[in-house]
Amino acid sequence: MPGEALPPGCAKYCPSYIPLPSSWAYDLLVIGGGSGGLACAKEAAQFGRKVAVLDYVEPSPQGTAWGLGGTCVNVGCIPKKLMHQAALLGSSLKDAQHYGWSISQPVHHTWSVMAQSVQNYVKSLNWGHRVQLQEKKVKYFNIKGSFSDPHTVRGLTKAGKEVSCYNIVIATGGRPKYPVHVAGALEYGITSDDLFWLKESPGKTLIVGASYVSLECAGFLTGIGLDTTVMMRSIPLRGFDQQMASLVTEHMESYGTKFLKRCFPTKVEKLKSNRLQVTWKNADLGTEETDSFNTVMWAVGRAPDTKTLNLEAAGVKTNSETGKIIVDASEATSVPHIYAIGDITEGRPELTPTAIAAGKLLAQRLFSQSSELMDYDNVPTTVFTPLEYGCVGLSEEAAVQRHGSDNIEVYHAYYKPLEFTVAERDATQCYIKMVCLREREQRILGLHFIGPNAGEVIQGFALGIKCGATYPQMMKTVGIHPTCAEEVTKLHITKRSGLDATVTGC
Repeated sequence: MPGEALPPGCAKYCPSYIPLPSSWAYDLLVIGGGSGGLACAKEAAQFGRKVAVLDYVEPSPQGTAWGLGGTCVNVGCIPKKLMHQAALLGSSLKDAQHYGWSISQPVHHTWSVMAQSVQNYVKSLNWGHRVQLQEKKVKYFNIKGSFSDPHTVRGLTKAGKEVSCYNIVIATGGRPKYPVHVAGALEYGITSDDLFWLKESPGKTLIVGASYVSLECAGFLTGIGLDTTVMMRSIPLRGFDQQMASLVTEHMESYGTKFLKRCFPTKVEKLKSNRLQVTWKNADLGTEETDSFNTVMWAVGRAPDTKTLNLEAAGVKTNSETGKIIVDASEATSVPHIYAIGDITEGRPELTPTAIAAGKLLAQRLFSQSSELMDYDNVPTTVFTPLEYGCVGLSEEAAVQRHGSDNIEVYHAYYKPLEFTVAERDATQCYIKMVCLREREQRILGLHFIGPNAGEVIQGFALGIKCGATYPQMMKTVGIHPTCAEEVTKLHITKRSGLDATVTGC
């Protein structure tokens, strides 16, 4: 509480922990009602603080807007995972016949039914967040915020409401980029901000980009039976282990997704038939090619949502190249009482769980005399492509760069999930890789898994790796039989050995 003695170390990481003047309208103002911002606001409110949240969704260029909760709830993790599940169910229906189920009539997918069900669930989450804020006595303003000075945020409405506060947290996240140099991109293309809210099927779809957003969306569109093409200029899943990324795209190609590699679009035109004709260049062949699609979706990266914040008025510094806000270990910006969390911050993982954890810890440091900082090392994540890819820790490339190739050992295996056997499904890309230091202790630096339920598998092992697990400890761990996860506990062949890493037997 204000006026109390600071705990050891808190002065360093809580520069704003001082008695708050009575003139401030709120103890904490959060700009942005996404995962990180809401977590921070709710946590601060639990300590009896007066908290306000400003959140406003600027409609996409195609006019799509949504409710409280941010990208994850509305146009990210939640609808993506549900549509991924829809695609997995389609594959399960094919497998079912091998297990004795009789599918007597042709199976088809109806986009509108799926979309309505997903959208209804998302809207229930929007409402749930509103209710939680009300229960915790957090004031919610559905307005866009802009700094007037370092302690004042003005609502960009006709009324122009101003809110004064000592501690301010910026958590406005990011929005998809449009390739403005491509003629017709803005007029005729959509992004992930629109896809999940389409009332009718997108039909034959071109997705430009090879990020996890692109591959996840292409995966479930293919899975529900749509003609889907991914156009990639260079490499897939930049920032991820590239051997794993190649296996992911190889499986997607066998699954039915088409890839235009080393290609980039030059223009999009609308035909009289209302289809979209896309012209692109093939960098390898030096040719210009065209095709028509019902939908063109851009997945070429995301930009921080800062344009209306007027950060200059507050003195908050950003990275001139990325536009992201520069923060220190305590999430403080260049202005000590202004903080930033989540996707808007420079050098942080663009992941919902890290934003939530960072937001909670920040509130605890500000209002509960904590000095605990967010640890961004060994954060697990999963790409929900048709064959999922989960990982935690360093990629093989990053491990080599950091420690040198002579100082790391890579254990690996190609395996076949038991579920794939009776259904006669191809398991060529089901692969596990564990990157370790070569020293006697052999600490695990990274774990990579491609296969069913990759997120569930990696989540469990992430705890051990976070705690500094070693290869010998992993080998002493008894696996659960028969599971895909148990294959991790049996890795014994190294890449260095050159031996066949295919798992045989039960």
